[in-house]
Amino acid sequence: MNHPSPSGAAASSGHDEGVMQAHEGSLRSYLTGFALAAILTIIPFWLVMGHVIENRFATIVIVLVLAVVQIFVHIIYFLHLDTRSEGGWNMLAFIFSAVLVVIVLGASIWVLYNENMNMMPGMMPGTSQHQHSMPES
Repeated sequence: MNHPSPSGAAASSGHDEGVMQAHEGSLRSYLTGFALAAILTIIPFWLVMGHVIENRFATIVIVLVLAVVQIFVHIIYFLHLDTRSEGGWNMLAFIFSAVLVVIVLGASIWVLYNENMNMMPGMMPGTSQHQHSMPES
């Protein structure tokens, strides 16, 4: 980071330049990240479009696992977050944010599932609309 000098010209400190270089990736790391991200994108498309696995639940689990792996690829190769940068505080802040996102998403899915079960019982598989209706007289 450049700091203005009393004369108005920008001066840089060696510490700030070292920190900035630590956050920048090399061309090799960007290409590695791009190749991994492309592979981790192509595999789920192949699994889903080619109906490679008969079990639908297994396909969903594999796609979700590959999505999580791709998140880590983006974090490491494009965001350059690791335990060394900023003394590990960036990684700690990321982990805290990830935990919050998981809690919010999990709670949202739980609430929406329960809303769907309680408000629209005829729409769920295995139930009929006649189960919850009033008897006709």
